[in-house]
Amino acid sequence: MINFHVDKSSSVPAYAQLIRQVREGLRMGVLHPGDQLPTVRSVVTACTVNPSTVLKAYRELELSGLVEARQGAGTFISGTLGGADPHVMARLRNGLARWLDQAREAGLETEDVEALFASVIVENSTRRKQEGAA
Repeated sequence: MINFHVDKSSSVPAYAQLIRQVREGLRMGVLHPGDQLPTVRSVVTACTVNPSTVLKAYRELELSGLVEARQGAGTFISGTLGGADPHVMARLRNGLARWLDQAREAGLETEDVEALFASVIVENSTRRKQEGAA
């Protein structure tokens, strides 16, 4: 089962953080169809958020086809994302963790890392589009 966390200092709304964590769990192979999400009450307690925040996240996940609410039973994963090999994902994740350690040792803060990573994603996407058009 996933353990949600909410960064109150983030500019990302709490419900969007919950949605992102489910989507990341699906992509990383942590969540699978049939897995049950925590109850609204347990998320409210663990993350100190309003119940409507959790309900909004679960409702949006349901509308996107990733979860289904079962009356009296809870909310369950019903969809999938990505098709990457879990072993490849684990290897890449380990490499990224080592890279992050190096970035921290170089003095980069979380926002620095996020900015650097976002810029590489944009540059890579632009380059791939240009190569595809050529």
